[in-house]
Amino acid sequence: MSLCSGIKPDGGRCKAQATRSSSFCIGHDPDRVDDRRRRASKGGKRGGRGRPQAELAAIKGLLSDLTDRVLGAEGADPLGTGPAAVANQLINTRLRAVAVELKVREVDELEARMEELEEIVERQNKRGA
Repeated sequence: MSLCSGIKPDGGRCKAQATRSSSFCIGHDPDRVDDRRRRASKGGKRGGRGRPQAELAAIKGLLSDLTDRVLGAEGADPLGTGPAAVANQLINTRLRAVAVELKVREVDELEARMEELEEIVERQNKRGA
Protein backbone atom coordinates (compact mmCIF):
# COMPACT_ATOMS: atom_id res chain seq x y z
CA MET A 1 0.00 0.00 0.00
CA SER A 2 1.18 3.49 -0.73
CA LEU A 3 1.37 6.33 1.73
CA CYS A 4 -1.03 9.26 1.64
CA SER A 5 -0.04 12.19 -0.56
CA GLY A 6 -1.59 14.67 1.86
CA ILE A 7 0.35 17.36 3.65
CA LYS A 8 -0.16 17.88 7.39
CA PRO A 9 -0.69 21.35 8.91
CA ASP A 10 2.95 21.40 10.05
CA GLY A 11 4.07 21.00 6.42
CA GLY A 12 5.13 17.36 6.77
CA ARG A 13 3.82 14.52 4.66
CA CYS A 14 1.00 12.38 6.05
CA LYS A 15 2.24 8.93 7.06
CA ALA A 16 -1.12 7.15 6.90
CA GLN A 17 -1.86 4.53 4.26
CA ALA A 18 -3.77 5.70 1.22
CA THR A 19 -7.16 4.14 0.59
CA ARG A 20 -7.48 1.58 -2.19
CA SER A 21 -9.02 3.92 -4.74
CA SER A 22 -7.07 7.07 -3.97
CA SER A 23 -3.62 8.42 -3.28
CA PHE A 24 -4.96 9.96 -0.06
CA CYS A 25 -5.95 8.60 3.35
CA ILE A 26 -9.47 9.14 4.68
CA GLY A 27 -8.37 12.32 6.42
CA HIS A 28 -7.00 13.97 3.28
CA ASP A 29 -9.12 12.53 0.47
CA PRO A 30 -10.82 15.48 -1.29
CA ASP A 31 -13.71 13.20 -2.29
CA ARG A 32 -14.53 12.63 1.40
CA VAL A 33 -14.82 16.24 2.53
CA ASP A 34 -18.55 15.87 3.23
CA ASP A 35 -17.97 12.70 5.27
CA ARG A 36 -15.35 14.46 7.38
CA ARG A 37 -17.63 17.46 7.94
CA ARG A 38 -20.51 15.21 8.94
CA ARG A 39 -18.35 13.27 11.39
CA ALA A 40 -16.86 16.44 12.84
CA SER A 41 -20.33 17.88 13.28
CA LYS A 42 -21.51 14.75 15.09
CA GLY A 43 -18.47 14.80 17.29
CA GLY A 44 -19.10 18.37 18.36
CA LYS A 45 -22.70 17.60 19.27
CA ARG A 46 -21.96 14.49 21.24
CA GLY A 47 -19.95 16.22 23.91
CA GLY A 48 -17.24 14.75 26.04
CA ARG A 49 -17.31 11.40 27.74
CA GLY A 50 -17.96 13.13 31.06
CA ARG A 51 -21.28 14.70 30.09
CA PRO A 52 -23.60 11.75 30.95
CA GLN A 53 -21.87 11.21 34.30
CA ALA A 54 -22.23 14.90 35.16
CA GLU A 55 -25.89 14.85 34.14
CA LEU A 56 -26.51 11.72 36.19
CA ALA A 57 -24.89 13.36 39.22
CA ALA A 58 -27.14 16.41 38.75
CA ILE A 59 -30.22 14.19 38.45
CA LYS A 60 -29.26 12.33 41.61
CA GLY A 61 -28.96 15.69 43.36
CA LEU A 62 -32.43 16.69 42.14
CA LEU A 63 -33.89 13.40 43.35
CA SER A 64 -32.27 13.81 46.75
CA ASP A 65 -33.60 17.35 47.10
CA LEU A 66 -37.05 16.29 45.93
CA THR A 67 -37.13 13.43 48.44
CA ASP A 68 -36.07 15.72 51.29
CA ARG A 69 -38.74 18.25 50.39
CA VAL A 70 -41.53 15.68 50.12
CA LEU A 71 -40.57 13.93 53.35
CA GLY A 72 -40.20 17.26 55.17
CA ALA A 73 -36.53 17.01 56.08
CA GLU A 74 -35.18 19.77 58.32
CA GLY A 75 -34.19 22.90 56.41
CA ALA A 76 -35.95 21.80 53.22
CA ASP A 77 -38.84 23.80 51.76
CA PRO A 78 -41.88 21.51 51.92
CA LEU A 79 -43.35 20.30 48.64
CA GLY A 80 -46.77 18.73 48.11
CA THR A 81 -47.13 15.31 46.60
CA GLY A 82 -48.76 16.63 43.39
CA PRO A 83 -45.87 18.92 42.36
CA ALA A 84 -43.42 16.27 43.58
CA ALA A 85 -45.03 13.64 41.33
CA VAL A 86 -44.76 15.94 38.32
CA ALA A 87 -41.14 16.75 39.17
CA ASN A 88 -40.38 13.04 39.45
CA GLN A 89 -41.94 12.39 36.03
CA LEU A 90 -39.77 15.12 34.51
CA ILE A 91 -36.66 13.68 36.16
CA ASN A 92 -37.53 10.23 34.75
CA THR A 93 -37.93 11.77 31.29
CA ARG A 94 -34.51 13.37 31.66
CA LEU A 95 -33.02 10.03 32.69
CA ARG A 96 -34.49 8.37 29.60
CA ALA A 97 -33.01 11.14 27.42
CA VAL A 98 -29.57 10.50 28.94
CA ALA A 99 -29.98 6.75 28.30
CA VAL A 100 -30.93 7.40 24.67
CA GLU A 101 -27.94 9.73 24.27
CA LEU A 102 -25.64 6.99 25.55
CA LYS A 103 -27.16 4.45 23.14
CA VAL A 104 -26.76 6.82 20.19
CA ARG A 105 -23.13 7.43 21.15
CA GLU A 106 -22.54 3.68 21.39
CA VAL A 107 -24.08 3.07 17.95
CA ASP A 108 -22.06 5.92 16.40
CA GLU A 109 -18.83 4.53 17.84
CA LEU A 110 -19.65 1.02 16.64
CA GLU A 111 -20.47 2.32 13.14
CA ALA A 112 -17.14 4.13 12.98
CA ARG A 113 -15.29 1.01 14.10
CA MET A 114 -17.13 -1.11 11.53
CA GLU A 115 -16.26 1.34 8.75
CA GLU A 116 -12.59 1.11 9.74
CA LEU A 117 -12.73 -2.69 9.79
CA GLU A 118 -14.46 -2.79 6.40
CA GLU A 119 -11.72 -0.62 4.91
CA ILE A 120 -9.05 -2.88 6.39
CA VAL A 121 -10.75 -5.93 4.90
CA GLU A 122 -11.02 -4.21 1.51
CA ARG A 123 -7.31 -3.37 1.58
CA GLN A 124 -6.43 -6.93 2.53
CA ASN A 125 -8.68 -8.32 -0.20
CA LYS A 126 -7.09 -6.00 -2.75
CA ARG A 127 -3.62 -7.14 -1.71
CA GLY A 128 -4.68 -10.78 -2.00
CA ALA A 129 -6.36 -10.33 -5.39
